[in-house]
Amino acid sequence: MSVEVVVPDDIDAVPSGGNVYDRRVLQVSGWGERRVPVGDVAALAATLRDVPDGGSVLVDGLVGGRAPEVLAPHAHRLRIVPLVHLPLADERGLSPTRCRELHALETAALRHTTAVATTSRWTARRLVQDFDVDPARVVVAPPGVDPACVAPGSLVGGGRPRLLCLGALTPTKGQDLLVDALGAVRDRDWTCALVGPVERDPGFVVRLRAQVVAAGLADRVSVAGPRVGAALDAVWATTDLLVVPSRTETFGMVVTEALARGVPVLAADVGGIREAGPTRLVPAENIGALAGAVRHWLVDPVRRSGWRVSASARRGTLPPWTTTVQRLRLALGPALGPALA
Repeated sequence: MSVEVVVPDDIDAVPSGGNVYDRRVLQVSGWGERRVPVGDVAALAATLRDVPDGGSVLVDGLVGGRAPEVLAPHAHRLRIVPLVHLPLADERGLSPTRCRELHALETAALRHTTAVATTSRWTARRLVQDFDVDPARVVVAPPGVDPACVAPGSLVGGGRPRLLCLGALTPTKGQDLLVDALGAVRDRDWTCALVGPVERDPGFVVRLRAQVVAAGLADRVSVAGPRVGAALDAVWATTDLLVVPSRTETFGMVVTEALARGVPVLAADVGGIREAGPTRLVPAENIGALAGAVRHWLVDPVRRSGWRVSASARRGTLPPWTTTVQRLRLALGPALGPALA
């Protein structure tokens, strides 16, 4: 089966969860790759025109979700399948007007597709309930996990407990909530690295850095920017606890990446993150609960050991990327019927 995958043109430049997902799917599947700048409807239109009749096209939601007028002319001749990582209007920090605009655009775009692929059951339910998508057209393809070495962590050598928050620095990922929570446990010994792309919302990053300084945590909380490859592996190797304070998550690939290394995960209970299987959940956007969970982990060595054992036990249960590709094939195959008019 010939498949083309339309991805954002920053797929190799920005180490976001969506880009990592797209890249691993391309590597495992061997499908064709087409790059389009996000928001460039002319480039998307040219890309789709270049696909022969009857072709299957997996379109990243960031690229195709806001362009129903581009998808519509091709719905009768191509099997167009959007890959929805996160509904566009769910990104935090948008104005109410922009949220309504994006919701309307994505709802219209999804009507011109053959099937819809999502990365979690939670997202699938959102599309059915709020975007008028027929549940029979939705295929859930959760992220796979690459095997990884167990992270020894800093505690093995008797160092200070090291926390990690990994993800694009944006209001959606909630690093500001974590800084507030860490301010409440400044009496304990720890360090925390905020690692991830900083260009998605530069204003938020400026405010976050100022927040760290104002909280008196500049010597313990680092805003490190993105890390990839060996540099990211080095960060993981010294991590004792991953903290995911997100305001919304469709799945949370970083959770399974941590568990693959035997690193326990403390996460906000939002969206589809339960499907990734974090070690401990706290209520979303609840700074007191987040601070309390971090404190309990810091002061109780038995708790720390138990979380570590629990995370290590998950390593052998995580699905590979081949399973993800198999699920996507269900959406891209001919058995699902014609595109909607």
